[in-house]
Amino acid sequence: MKHVIVPLANGFEEIEAIAIVDILRRAGLRVTVAGVDGDEATGSHDVRLRCDRRLDAVDEDADAVVLPGGLAGTRRLAESAAVAQHVRRVHAAGGIVGAICAAPTVLAKLGLLEGRRATSHPAHRDEMRGCRYAETPVVRDGNLITSRGAGTAIDFALALVRVLVDDATADDIASRIVRAHADPDPTRV
Repeated sequence: MKHVIVPLANGFEEIEAIAIVDILRRAGLRVTVAGVDGDEATGSHDVRLRCDRRLDAVDEDADAVVLPGGLAGTRRLAESAAVAQHVRRVHAAGGIVGAICAAPTVLAKLGLLEGRRATSHPAHRDEMRGCRYAETPVVRDGNLITSRGAGTAIDFALALVRVLVDDATADDIASRIVRAHADPDPTRV
């Protein structure tokens, strides 16, 4: 079973973190929610989550590391030597590195986005130096997958499942959660 690390720092964006963890676990992946600041993390809207382990105690290799956004949480992720270590290790091994919302800026600061296609929350576009910026909901360039924000979290998580498991599993989960395609006119009945 593939292993995914999802680091959580205080100030994380709840929708993004929970959607990622939930969808990846539905796909049968082993997900370790790893606390950057301790055994619990408090989100940007005061939702508290108990982490599986502290990030500095995660010593096994992972097939993927996925960073949820949230402005304050992303700052904490960027300051964490343990986050940098796990991201660099997974990336060097050819594993999947994912980030959503403000968190792709962590990848930019680590130099992983140089010349690569990527996206982020629009408010952080200027921090995405070195990449070929795209304004699509989810962007995959090799082993890097980035996304725009809370509104794209399910599509982002399903894209991770497509890469880490397969299309059929992602399609099955999308069907089971009644994932509708965006309607250009949401007021239409």
